[in-house]
Amino acid sequence: MTVMCTFVLNRFRETPLRWSEAENALYNDPDISRLHRALPEYRPTPLVALPGLAQLLKIGQLHVKDESHRFGLKAFKALGASYAMYKWIVVRCIERGIPVPAPEEVYAEGTHLAVGDVTFCTATDGNHGRGVAWVAQKLGRPSQIYMPAGSAGARIEAIRSHGATVIVIDGDYDAAVQQCSEDASKNGWQIISDTSWPGYTDIPAWINAGYTTIFREIDEQPGDKRPDLVIVPGGVGALAAAASWYYNRQGAGRQPKLLCVEPAAADCLAASARTPDGQPVAIAGKGSTIMAGLNCRTPSLIAWPMIKRGFDGFFVISDDWCRRAMQAYYFPTSADPQITSGESGAAPLAALLALCESSSMSVARETLSLTPQSAVLLLNTEGDTDPINFRQIIAARP
Repeated sequence: MTVMCTFVLNRFRETPLRWSEAENALYNDPDISRLHRALPEYRPTPLVALPGLAQLLKIGQLHVKDESHRFGLKAFKALGASYAMYKWIVVRCIERGIPVPAPEEVYAEGTHLAVGDVTFCTATDGNHGRGVAWVAQKLGRPSQIYMPAGSAGARIEAIRSHGATVIVIDGDYDAAVQQCSEDASKNGWQIISDTSWPGYTDIPAWINAGYTTIFREIDEQPGDKRPDLVIVPGGVGALAAAASWYYNRQGAGRQPKLLCVEPAAADCLAASARTPDGQPVAIAGKGSTIMAGLNCRTPSLIAWPMIKRGFDGFFVISDDWCRRAMQAYYFPTSADPQITSGESGAAPLAALLALCESSSMSVARETLSLTPQSAVLLLNTEGDTDPINFRQIIAARP
């Protein structure tokens, strides 16, 4: 069993970081909050304090934003899909010369929108595809969801429960992205992807912006919970891009250190940070990981520059750290509340465990200013979206 962790310093971090007017306009759009709060399923997800675990890890405070409760979908991804598909509708209405709906009207029950005879499609490891299928169902439109070989049966069935057609391809996530793009071009489908490539950037940018609801909810919680360190899972970088903008805004107050965590089998963001000029690179397939939602070999074209400019470092971990983190959440320390966290959702805690417990991480702790007084924020991005694997990992607790 290999228990591995590696810290990669981001040499391209800009301090202070200033955003362009276009970037601020995108992420400051008041329609983001209006749209999400109008959804019948909307509830702010909990911000959970874990003082017992914080004491065990010898840090000041530990809070977890628990996205496993989002919209009853067990993951945060529908925040991006719902906003992006709303923005797509707005653009379509303007092009057709028909009235533009208010954010509160788009997904209201019984509301008919002239979205046309469109089929939505995307590639996914599970959570984003379910978010797209869920929103398409609200609009009364079909969806085609592409998934990599070996996808968990529970994730496939969860997507199908929203009326979607699931196509499991003989390949990984990047191959699913390619197949989805080819079929969409051939059939006239509308792609709703959370990763971007040359010529396809608007919708992924809207998805990134939709994730800022997570951070706004944190700030709306009572009390001073401003973190000193925020740990965010990687993947293609969409959520990390939203975190970079939110926590690096001028005048936003005390700016925390930002750390992005990736599995050793799919560390495309860390690999990009290692290049001489910081250009995004696609990595060759290096094996499998239980962190399916982070199993991505190519950074998002629009997300990477925001991460490159705004993150302090990258943390690469083996699956064993992730298993330990899932168990630490489920079997809490002292009187801490129990948290159900899936494999990708537990990655930020896995990074924190490795940071605090590994003797080789002293330089990383110093770089990230991680001290006994530090307040740390983790994002639990998913619950038990693969219940079978979740139960096996929990049952294997030493």
